[in-house]
Amino acid sequence: MRRSTFLLSVTVGFGLLYLAAVVALGSTPGAGEDGPAVADWFRSHGGQVRAWMLLLTLFAPLFATFAALVRAQLPAPHRDVFFFGAIAFAAETAVQGWLWAGMAWHAGQLQPATARTLLDVASFWGPVLTSTTVIMLAPVVVLALRGAAGLPRWLGVIGGIALAEQVAETVTIFGRHGFIAPGGPMNVFLGAGLAAVSLLCLGVAAARASSAHGPPAERGAEV
Repeated sequence: MRRSTFLLSVTVGFGLLYLAAVVALGSTPGAGEDGPAVADWFRSHGGQVRAWMLLLTLFAPLFATFAALVRAQLPAPHRDVFFFGAIAFAAETAVQGWLWAGMAWHAGQLQPATARTLLDVASFWGPVLTSTTVIMLAPVVVLALRGAAGLPRWLGVIGGIALAEQVAETVTIFGRHGFIAPGGPMNVFLGAGLAAVSLLCLGVAAARASSAHGPPAERGAEV
């Protein structure tokens, strides 16, 4: 299989698995829910949490392959910055999954205060994850806006919009309720949606660049 076709395939694959995981989990407890409500949610949705965790587990190898193939398409030092962000993204997502799946395991014995506390910890996945998406997107945006590494400028525009939103989204670290609450709509819908679209577009653009020019590891680029 050609490198470009392989990259395009894993990009589509991890995108579909991520979407399936989001659909499988469905609606989640809100930032304003009290402990008993959170504990009840995990008692009622244990199967959904396990399905979500399974899909994320399957997602991880495809995302790792995507990151490795994109890294090979970027020049130094941009590729290493991007790859650092991708590794941190995967690691932080795994930790969040442990917390959710752990609460769903013995949900019948889950105490309300424990449920609320652990969900609070897991909810900060979104605010902290903004640093990893910024690290991934920034080098790509710089290269694409300059037309370097075979990346189109339209990718730089899309990535730039997502990058600006992710920087603004760091405000959710201080959020307490509503749109900017940790794990709230800004994290789960707006930020996640823009970041996902940007990464999918990156996979498509990098696959096209690989098909047309091959890996640029020897071509280099100015910082």
